[in-house]
This record gives sequence, C-alpha cells and structure tokens, in this order.
Amino acid sequence: METQRRVRVGIIGCGIGIFHLEGFEKEPRAEIVALAGLDTDRCVMLQQRFSVPRRYGDYKDLLADPDIEAVTIAVPNFLHEEVTLAALAAGKHVLVEKPLARNVAEGERMVTAARKSGKVFGVIFNRRSRHDVQLVKHEVARGALGRIYHGRAFWMRRSGIPGLGSWFTNKELAGGGPLIDLGIHVLDMALWIMGEPEPTAVSAATYAALGPKGRGMWQGARFKAAPDAAYEVEDFATAMIRFANGMTLTLDTSWAGYTSHTDEFGVSFMGDEGGAEIHVKDYADTGTLRFFSEIDGAPTVIEPRLQSIHNHGEVFRRFIDSILTGVPFSPTGEEGLERVRLIEAIYRSAAEGREIALAAQPIDRTGPRTELAARSAAENSREGTL
Repeated sequence: METQRRVRVGIIGCGIGIFHLEGFEKEPRAEIVALAGLDTDRCVMLQQRFSVPRRYGDYKDLLADPDIEAVTIAVPNFLHEEVTLAALAAGKHVLVEKPLARNVAEGERMVTAARKSGKVFGVIFNRRSRHDVQLVKHEVARGALGRIYHGRAFWMRRSGIPGLGSWFTNKELAGGGPLIDLGIHVLDMALWIMGEPEPTAVSAATYAALGPKGRGMWQGARFKAAPDAAYEVEDFATAMIRFANGMTLTLDTSWAGYTSHTDEFGVSFMGDEGGAEIHVKDYADTGTLRFFSEIDGAPTVIEPRLQSIHNHGEVFRRFIDSILTGVPFSPTGEEGLERVRLIEAIYRSAAEGREIALAAQPIDRTGPRTELAARSAAENSREGTL
C-alpha cells in the first residue's frame, strides 16, 4: 500500500480555509499546492503566510489542475453541492465542511455522485476530534455509564449572529440559522457518542427574536453589518428527539439571546450507572469534562486531565490515511446526510407546529468504496485462492 508519498491537496475557500491550512501543517503526508477563492485579499494573505505555490480566483481552475489529487471545501453552504459535484467529476478526493448541504435533496445528489466516483468523500465534523469528546465516546462505548437514556446538546451565543445581511442570514443561501450552522455540530457529537440511535420523532420550535431588530451581531464577525437587510432565519432553535431504543435528546442552539452564555457549547448524558458532561466556554479545550458516578453510595465527580488537539488536523490525518491506505473515512457523506435529514425534520416540525414522525433510513456508513480499497480487497481475495 502507498504510505510514504505526499498527497497533493487544493483548498477551496479562503475564509475558514485558514483552519484547513493550519490543520494540514501538522500532516507531513500532505502537500498544499493551491488555493482558490474570490476574496483576493484573504487568499493572497493565506498564500503568503503558508507558502502555497499557486492561487486561483475561480475554483474551476483549481479543479482543472492535474497536479491536485484531493480538495477540501470551505465555502458558503449554497455552494457545497455545486463545488463538490464539480470536484468529484474532476476525479478529486473531497472533504467538505459541515453542513453537508442545505437540504436532503442536495445531500443525496452529493452522496450518490461520491459513490459513483469511487473517491474518498467525507464531511468535516471537527468537534469529534476533541479530547473530551473522544473520552466520553470511549466510556459510553465500553458501558461505563450503563444504559444511556437521555442526552442534551447545546450551542448558545449571547451575541453571535455572524453577519446581519450576510449569506448567513439569508434562508436561500444558508439553509437556516444557528440550527444548521452551530446546532449540527453538537447534534453530531451527541449522536456519535450515543452510538447512532435511530431517530423516530422530533418536536421543535424556532424563533427570530433579536435578528429582525438588528440586535445580536457578533462583534468579531468579518462580515460587515447591513442592518437594513432582511433577516430570514431563526436566531434560536429548540428540539426534542425520540429514538427507537427509548433514548431522548434535547437540542438548544442560538446565535443571540439574553442569557448568561457567551459562546458556549457542549453535550451531556444520563446513564443508569453514571453520567458525563462536556461544557465548553469560548472554545476552551481543557477543563471542560466531568464524569459523575458514586463510590460506596457517595456522589463522585471525576475531571480528567485533557490534551489540546487541533480538531481539523485530526480530520485531515484520517482523510490522508483513507487516500493512501484505503481505510474507510469517517464522518462519511452518508453520516453528513443523516444530520441534514434530522435538521430538515426539525425545521419542518417548527414550521408546522407539531411533532414529525421519521421513517427508518437504511444507511451504509462505510462511505464510498475507494479505488485503493477495491484493489486491496481484490488482492486479498486472490491471495485467499492460492
């Protein structure tokens, strides 16, 4: 198997694309050879800072570069499908930022194209790579908390609308507000830790309380405020999700609200043998995890010592692993589609003011069968016949 050569990567998008460049700095098996983006000033700055050889204005020119094997996509939501389909058609391995798509129809077309391409395809849920999330996942999987019966996921901002009048607050361009922007992160964290239980029903509500008044703007946003522009998405969403195994999960997410939260997210779980709580304030990566149990009937709290991990770096390490060795990549496009399917149901429940029943979805979580994996399987098959 190919494990020594370097994979030549192009990055599309010079906004959050900076996190991609920082992540790939820690991966010696990857070589960033090109950037593409319409924000010339930001792209030039990134090209110079990270010594990237080539820069394109049009992403299609980057995709036409035969030297590039793989791309990561860090563009606004309304471009995810277009750029992904073009990249797969150009024969590139693809990793796209969350959410996979604005809606299920787009996501299904992307997943179908990826399966036909035979290329590695995945979605970036970088919060899974956090040390606190990894520890809780491990403890739940080994049964340390017993039977999990309820979870809570939240991402709350006091004043964090990314840009009044930007694409973030345009329903057509973004697909939604904080639910599809922030909530999908913690929803993925919770479902992954819980072992991917099958959702059967959702009941939800959404509110636009501050955005339409021109309030709640994130002071650190790079998008200039346009207070006169229409505010078309929610600024708070809340949901209750039921699962086939009896579990429940509550989800709260906001860009703006009069609360004590600054910029905080996390998940917590209640089991019949113990509990766990991750609470992250202002993007801290240590001091965020507590486990709850008892010793001889006495309530006990354990706070593990955590390591700081570059979340995107871990995602890209697995991406390169998959390209070079054929090992399946996760989170797959199918997992990304599941999250979009649930988000879409939450929006529908809020719009219709009622609980929405969900049909079972047969999911193949292995992702596309890559060319290298197919060759390896064929070689193993031949060896078995000798």
